[in-house]
Parts: sequence; structure tokens; C-alpha cells
Amino acid sequence: MVERNGVVIVGAGPVGLVSAVCLARAGIPSVLLEASPETPRDLRASTVHPPTLDMLDEIGVADAYIKLGVTTDSWQVIHLGTRERVRFDLASIKDHTRHPYRLQCEQYNLAPILFEHARASGLVEIHLGAEVTDVAQDDDKVTARATIEGNLHTFEGRYLIGADGAHSVVRRCLGLPLEGFTYEHSTTLITTPFRFEDAIPELVGANYTWTWLDAGSMFRLRDEWRCTFYPRPGEADVELTDDVIESRMQGILERDEPYEVREKRNYKIHQRIVPDYRKGRIVLAGDAAHVTPPTGGLGMNGGIHDAVNLADKLARVCNGESDDLLDLYTRQRRPVAVAEILAQSHQNRIRMQLWDPEQRKEVLAHMRGLAADPERSKQMLLRTSMIEGLRQAAAVQ
Repeated sequence: MVERNGVVIVGAGPVGLVSAVCLARAGIPSVLLEASPETPRDLRASTVHPPTLDMLDEIGVADAYIKLGVTTDSWQVIHLGTRERVRFDLASIKDHTRHPYRLQCEQYNLAPILFEHARASGLVEIHLGAEVTDVAQDDDKVTARATIEGNLHTFEGRYLIGADGAHSVVRRCLGLPLEGFTYEHSTTLITTPFRFEDAIPELVGANYTWTWLDAGSMFRLRDEWRCTFYPRPGEADVELTDDVIESRMQGILERDEPYEVREKRNYKIHQRIVPDYRKGRIVLAGDAAHVTPPTGGLGMNGGIHDAVNLADKLARVCNGESDDLLDLYTRQRRPVAVAEILAQSHQNRIRMQLWDPEQRKEVLAHMRGLAADPERSKQMLLRTSMIEGLRQAAAVQ
């Protein structure tokens, strides 16, 4: 059982694990409850932005994670039919980060590294296969009830972090609404081992793409490419049949042989946020607090930024400072989620779903002007890399 001055963390994705490791580094014990019996291996986030790498470096996990992926020092918008493109070089923000590049690496590669650090700390009590069914609180403590192998267990702590994702049990128990909307159309994600980098030399590691018939993105990972597609005008969702998937892939690059497809899925896209990240001794972080479109890779990164900010404040509270710091957490992180994460990801999605050729030309011309202006380009990269949002949050008191 976790000590009463410790923290209960629900959810062992990157947000919950980073929270636990950060708390341990500050000497604060925690108990980590995860419903899955093992670390999930699925098509989740794969883009890690420069300041997130800085944070992971500070807790000693960045180097191991970087070795498992591919770094890209630029990203671009490219029309794969005409090969017109606008490229942005992250070297221009090298004075603002120790990692002036993006890492492309699946988030399921990060979890085992964080688990190792959590266990090595001796301050994180980990329970996999612990399905939390209820959380409660009083003036002195929080309580989480979880089912483990059919048996009900009760865990107590001084505070609780809900990092249990978009379908958060913790958020439901608090009665906090996840306000916003769901996009009408799904996004389709396909992975393939085909080496697009050899066939299309104009590609970089991170590409936001148009073709004559489609719009989406292409991200290079160590052993495969991730390709996303939006439904075409007049379509509902992309059918996951072999013929439809093959036609989408042939639209990227026409070839005689069919593409090998490793994984394919459609997923609904949401833009939602809770009105307050805190209710008493319970605080939300990551997707439990805000759900955003994946365009731009802001979701997991924003969740890790939540975790680092919150863990710092919880450690200070556990060491005797006022728990008003937890209200400061909401004041710092929620406006950034609204203005920088939700708004920016929405703009990214709308921009890449333009179908009219003239509108696409206008976007390319605008972005070409940005890229040609060093100062404007740098300011844009500071924002899209999430550095500016972190600065804005730090200025809030």
C-alpha cells in the first residue's frame, strides 16, 4: 500500500509514467494503477517535439528512446503529384532547445523505458491489470478501488492523478464534462515497410501531404512509414478493404507491385477539454483532461508537458507548500491546451483537408513566404514545436 503522503496515479501510459518518474525524482512515492495487464502495442502517437525531448532528457530517458526511432531536423508540406513543397528547418530554433529536431518513434517504445526507471527508483508501486472502478476523496486522502484478478483492492494516497486517457474513469467519477465536439469524418492510418525515402527523394521525416486525389501525412519511422488519409469529398469514412487501401497507397506512389500493409485502422477524431483540471485532491492530465486531433503530434506531447508541470507542483505540495499550486496547474496548462494545442491541431487539420487546387496553391504560397523570412519562420516553429506554449504557461502565476 502506498504511503499516505504519496500519490495514486491511474493510467500507465506516457503521461502516468512520466508523472511517476518525476515524483520519484523528487522523493515522492506513488502507486501506479494500469487496467491493461501489459503495455499496449498499438497505433498511437509517434511524433515527439523538441521540448518534450528536453523534458525526457531531464529525467534520464531521452537517449534510450531516441535510439529506437528516427530523428528529422525538418518538416514540410508537399504535393506528391507536382512535388511542390515548403520545408521548415528546425535548426533555426537550436538556441531554444537542446533537441532541435523531431523524434519519430512509436509511444509504445517509451513505456518500457519509463517502467524501468520507475521500478529502479524504489518509490513507484506498480500494479498492471488493475482496473480502477471508482475514486473518492475526503479532506485528508484519496481512495481508488481497483479490481485485480477478480479481487477488489483499495489504494489510498494524499492526492490522485487521473492519467487514464480519453475514456477516463477518474473523470467520470468526478462528474467533469469533456466539452467540445467530434469531427464528422474519421482519419485512416496505414503502416507499410515500403521504403518511400528511396523512391521519393523529396520526402523528409515528417510530411504533410497532398496528392491529386487525397490529403494526409507521411511519417518515417525506423522500420516503416505511417501514412494517414482523410475521406475524399462526398465520402463517409475510408473503407478498410484491400482494394481501397491499395488505391490510396498507389496514389502516393504508383508501382507495379501491391503495397505490404502491416496495420490499418480508422479512428474518430475529437476536440474536447474539461472545464477544470482539478477537483479537490484529484487532478487530471493528458487525454483525461483534453482530447485533440493528431495532426501535428500535439496530443502525447501536451500530455507529457502536463505531467511534468503537475508532478513538480504535487511534489512541492507533498513537501509542505500550499495546495493552491494545483489550481495554478490548471491556470497554466488549460489555456495552452485551448489556444496552442486544440486550436493549432484544428488549423492543421483544416489546412491539410483543402481540396481545391487554387486553395492549395494559396497555402503553399503563404507558407513559402513564411519559410523565406527567418524571423517569422522561427516564431512559427517555436509555436508549432510547442516551445512558445510552454513559455506562456510558465509566465502565468
